Amino acid sequence: MNLGIDLLPPQCDVLVVGAGPAGSAAAITLARAGVDVVLVDHHAFPREKVCGDGLIPDAHRALHRLGVLDEVMAQAQPVTHVGLVASRGGRVDLPGTLAVLPRRELDDIVCRAAVRAGARMHAPVRFVAPLEAQGMVVGARLTHGEATREIRCRWLLLASGAVPQALIAAGMARRQSPSGVALRGYLKNESMQGRIDKLEVVWHRAVAPGYGWIFPCRDGVFNIGVGVFDGRDTNLRTLFDAFTRAYPNARDLVDGGRWVGPLKGAPLRTSLEGARFSRPGLLVTGEAAGSTYAFTGEGIGKAMETGMLAAEAVLAGRGHDEASVRTGYEARLAALKPRFALYERANGINRHPWLTDLVIWRGRRSPRVLRRMSGVLDETSNPGQLLSAKGFYRLFTE
Repeated sequence: MNLGIDLLPPQCDVLVVGAGPAGSAAAITLARAGVDVVLVDHHAFPREKVCGDGLIPDAHRALHRLGVLDEVMAQAQPVTHVGLVASRGGRVDLPGTLAVLPRRELDDIVCRAAVRAGARMHAPVRFVAPLEAQGMVVGARLTHGEATREIRCRWLLLASGAVPQALIAAGMARRQSPSGVALRGYLKNESMQGRIDKLEVVWHRAVAPGYGWIFPCRDGVFNIGVGVFDGRDTNLRTLFDAFTRAYPNARDLVDGGRWVGPLKGAPLRTSLEGARFSRPGLLVTGEAAGSTYAFTGEGIGKAMETGMLAAEAVLAGRGHDEASVRTGYEARLAALKPRFALYERANGINRHPWLTDLVIWRGRRSPRVLRRMSGVLDETSNPGQLLSAKGFYRLFTE
């Protein structure tokens, strides 16, 4: 699947930089429509990716559209609920269509589907800079080791993730610093399999302004980590240690478990902010465009969704000038922006964990509030409304 740089063709219709969920989703959509697609990534696949690995309903919908949901679920750990744990220990379990699959396996499945659809995958290959002619991007310069190649294309799709170097090189970065940061590791502890069988998300004063999580993978392995969406400099290892001391399940998981690899951190880009979305001949998609939600840190489903939106804009613009592609794509992202803004508003709950005590207390006592909380998970409710003045009023009147 990983063709080397020496086999890179001199030209293609669309070059996709980044073979994660966004890039591979775009490549699948384009290749199935008969477009000549070249997909490149800095790493050969399969490769590890720092993530919480949780697949919530929007990811299930995107995987279904891409035709790989059954393949993913054959390897994933199905989960029936998200357990939300408040600062003082109150808990509510929200039902949902959920699963956990490490990104090493998930991304490989989606990337292989792109290759089956007809995309040509070249890795490891590093994007250096776009090629330009008369103000338009017409290709890219790529390297591996001492080898350098140029490839011409009609469209360059930048799906390079949260690390900003590719955005900077392409002149698309409006902000180099990340929106947030996360740290996660894998622990094997078979004795905790029956005790932790839900996606656990934990708010506690010890980890404010962030939160902690424990997600069960298969075979007694757990993804455990902490995340912060805050501008201040945060020592994630200190935050992680505080989480494992403050939350009993985390403490017991660590004390009785065996680490499967080291703790690893990664930046996050959220809220469809921090990057330009397009310029002539180039579209930015996925987490490079900020496709991760603030507040929850969920980004897999929206990365695939924005990748498909970029591909659909290219397909819709065939036969038209390039400006129509850019206009169509930016309009598609603009339609998503209000929802991202509401998650940004809801991010206040991470800065003030006592709010979770209030919301979860009411959720345990009101079926209607519980349904609204579940609606946040499947995107039928807006999370920001739970924390608005009107939302607080409704908490006590429903």
